[in-house]
Amino acid sequence: MSDNRRSFIKKTTSLAAATTLGGLGSLVKANEYRQSIPVREYAKDAGMQLSEAYFRGMEEKRVNFCKQLDVLGAVTGVRTAEGLKPWDPQAIKTNKEAWEKIGLKWNVVEGPPSLGEKTKLGLEGRDEEISNFITFMKNLKQYGGVDVICYNWMPVVGWYRTNNAYPGRGGALMTAFDYEDVKNAEPTKYGKVTKEALWKNLEYFLKAVMPEAEKVGMKLAMHPDDPQVDSIKGIERIMTSPANFERMMKMYPSVYNGVTLCQGNFSLMGDVDIPKLVRKWGKDKIHFVHFRNVQDLSGKKPSTKFTETFHDEGQIDMYAAMKAYYDIGFTGPLRPDHVPCMASDTNDFPGYSNIGILFALGYIRGLMEAISKEKLKTKTA
Repeated sequence: MSDNRRSFIKKTTSLAAATTLGGLGSLVKANEYRQSIPVREYAKDAGMQLSEAYFRGMEEKRVNFCKQLDVLGAVTGVRTAEGLKPWDPQAIKTNKEAWEKIGLKWNVVEGPPSLGEKTKLGLEGRDEEISNFITFMKNLKQYGGVDVICYNWMPVVGWYRTNNAYPGRGGALMTAFDYEDVKNAEPTKYGKVTKEALWKNLEYFLKAVMPEAEKVGMKLAMHPDDPQVDSIKGIERIMTSPANFERMMKMYPSVYNGVTLCQGNFSLMGDVDIPKLVRKWGKDKIHFVHFRNVQDLSGKKPSTKFTETFHDEGQIDMYAAMKAYYDIGFTGPLRPDHVPCMASDTNDFPGYSNIGILFALGYIRGLMEAISKEKLKTKTA
């Protein structure tokens, strides 16, 4: 065992002791209670897996907050020790055990390893990347117990904002985007990358990967391009409309070839009604949800200028959206995304400050409980 791995496990063990309030017994009892009644009857989370993202590892404050809120799903990547690849069984086992030790359930990998520029741009070496990705899928399911991978098709230029401190309600800091600030930016070293090339490379990837995903039961959940504009720095974008997502799903029809329904991006694509879209695609296509709200500032469709908002403002009817997930029987993982930085918090990781996440989780939990209890009352009336 390397020193890095020892350090990782030691830190995890100490964190488990620090974050267990009243011992793990109370969590076990709560989970036993949950499992003793039908999942659709459990009003607290409406049968969904309320989760939080840990993109910077096991942040003690965030773990504490989420355990106190009984938000036990963990969305994250794979931390590796020296000498291990992220798709190695031991690396995956170590991550699974680490999350379990602190009382959380690792349920989604977001930003999978071995899916990079070579695959998305069709460069030499993509077959090796794809082979490693397939190995990762198989081992993640077998040794990690994770069955959802959230990925995207944004090579070179991924998530992009032009302002990470846009003034919002009460002086909160939001992330925002304005295409005017980036439309004349110099192309990347790859020059112009066309939509045609991206579609061709995506089809190659899906036809190689999806048969193996079906064998192990791994759900691949495509995330929209963010922002959903036509191109940035010479790199065109294709995951920018519901129609394009349907084209992607038709390339390899399968219940395992689905969507991360990131509400903000879909809402900014134009005339997209989120509750209607949820009902159209249903639980067989929606594998993972980013429950977030936004506000278009451009007046254009699709939007070329927008800001993130608090969950209780913005252009999406959040109550109607949550009701739609409940109505289709969605029981997968759902997490807040891109929250504001509030007073006394730091904005060193824009969109993911702890206090903003607390507000978002409480708001989401309230919607879940209200809708599930409302449905139960109607059912028993």
